[in-house]
Amino acid sequence: MNLLARAVLAVLATACFTAAPAQAQIIPGNQIRIVVPFPAGGTTDILARFVAQYLGDKIGVTTLVENRPGASGTIGSEMVAKSPPDGSVVLITATHHVINPSLRKRLPYDTQKDFSPIAVVATAPNALCVSKDFPARNVAELIAMAKQQPGKLSFGSSGIGGANHLSGELFKQMAGVSLEHIPYKGAAPAMSDLIGGHIPIMFDTLPTVLPAAQAGNIRVLAVTSLQRAASLPHVPTLDEAGVKGFEATSWFGMYMPQANGTPVYKKLVEAMAEILAAPATRDKFATQGVEPGRRTGAEFGTFVDAEIAKWSAVVKTANVPQE
Repeated sequence: MNLLARAVLAVLATACFTAAPAQAQIIPGNQIRIVVPFPAGGTTDILARFVAQYLGDKIGVTTLVENRPGASGTIGSEMVAKSPPDGSVVLITATHHVINPSLRKRLPYDTQKDFSPIAVVATAPNALCVSKDFPARNVAELIAMAKQQPGKLSFGSSGIGGANHLSGELFKQMAGVSLEHIPYKGAAPAMSDLIGGHIPIMFDTLPTVLPAAQAGNIRVLAVTSLQRAASLPHVPTLDEAGVKGFEATSWFGMYMPQANGTPVYKKLVEAMAEILAAPATRDKFATQGVEPGRRTGAEFGTFVDAEIAKWSAVVKTANVPQE
């Protein structure tokens, strides 16, 4: 019996010893590369770096953030779509991802078939900002100026077809004004030009806006959500400021190459759900003016499909030309 017991224990010890590395190696090389398809310094990049730290700690892997900007997010997205679906490469991108199918005549990937949506990382209202020396002190004065000078005022955004651009287009339609759109290759260069006074108006997400606003380098006239932002409680919504019913928010999502429900996909969905539900995440995200997302896995996938349909209608109404 002693010999049998020793043999059983030896087998169990061997099984436990070999099982641990197998679990640790669920992601090849114990490393996840998080691709951000926009320049460093913008909202998507800021959030990705938060997630990288949390995700690395959660599942015990090394995480790296890699910026692959260009073509309104499609360059980095294509790279992820064509990567192995083993969890070693994921994408964190903005609302551009569900808008691009309506804006691009041809994409190098199928947004709905080539990705597995993991989680909505965060949501945020956009903000209507002006340079610090801009004459209009509120939304009503801005609208009046724009009507007096149709087509003379311009607004910047992080790129054609993004949520910030379409916030501006929606504002033009609902306020009945004509503004020239100036697209930039990312939020950071656009904000730099707003601070420098090279553009007078800009729509952008709160994580990019807050530092410049708190430093007094720009002014925020309104936020684009139907409720005021907790980080800027004194700033009215556009609805409150007279553009009734205006709502346009940004959200950021994590995706991996189409994985068809593999164990590594389920592992990432589970990890992100726990990360986003943690109070520490809410506190950390609040400093950036965003809230953690609530949709993961299949629910997020359904949301992506609905958003593609929604933004398609917005793009058509705004007459944004396809590229």
